[in-house]
Amino acid sequence: MARKKPSTAHGLVLIDKPAGLTSHDVVYKLRGHFGEKRIGHAGTLDPDATGLLVVGVGNATRLFRFMADMDKTYSCEIVFGVETDSLDDSGAITATHEMTPPNLEDIRRIISEQFLGEIMQVPPMVSALRVDGVRLHKLAREGIEVERPARPITVHSFEVEATDDPMVIRATIRSGAGTYIRSLGADLGTALGGGAHIRTLRRFSVGPFSVDEATTIPEPTLLPIREAVRHLAVQELDDSEVTDCRFGRTRIAWDGDGPWAAVDGTGELIGVFEVWRERIAKPTVVFQAR
Repeated sequence: MARKKPSTAHGLVLIDKPAGLTSHDVVYKLRGHFGEKRIGHAGTLDPDATGLLVVGVGNATRLFRFMADMDKTYSCEIVFGVETDSLDDSGAITATHEMTPPNLEDIRRIISEQFLGEIMQVPPMVSALRVDGVRLHKLAREGIEVERPARPITVHSFEVEATDDPMVIRATIRSGAGTYIRSLGADLGTALGGGAHIRTLRRFSVGPFSVDEATTIPEPTLLPIREAVRHLAVQELDDSEVTDCRFGRTRIAWDGDGPWAAVDGTGELIGVFEVWRERIAKPTVVFQAR
């Protein structure tokens, strides 16, 4: 029986996703490009949305949990007066409203009162969340709507500007993990006495990663695996400490709460330490020498 060929591609890929592809489509294409099955993304982007998709290749997928709570920045247009079943312009119209074009002062006042800081948000039926083991968007395609409990989210900033259409504004939003931008747009329309949906959704950043660094699917750039934890504090290990790390040995924790990215003298990522017990750090992810 032939021995399985070891993985050779490990690192991070930042993709500027075009509209019309699911996040899984991107992963599938990159698996073919790199010849590596262990590829995944660190946060779904809607098929009609464009912008930054953070993709881990090989061992980098082991670092996804350190990216789970990253803030994200988006832009979109919010169209007032029309609601859709998907809350964006890809869905069927479900309601129209005779709304006076809202002025920016009123919009900004409502945003400051209801849509900034920690707020409660009901996930849309078109989300990938599961209810009784079934994803909501699958139920939505079958015409089934179920109760969804509101969840706390954080909106750090929600800036708006006018467009040439008085019923359309352009928004730039920076939010915490788990925020549905389409729901923010729809809920803003409701708060203004009517309804709304979004269009032209684009993601500009995920934590420290920017779409300005992104490459295309046909010509992806594989960044070093260390880039996946660029947001963590870095600690350089000497040769004996590298050996201890690779054997999973604990050590006195460094200053701060962690996690810490541990590198050797060449800057290669050796592992990630987390607080295990009081002032004791343990390597919870370790990369062996290649």
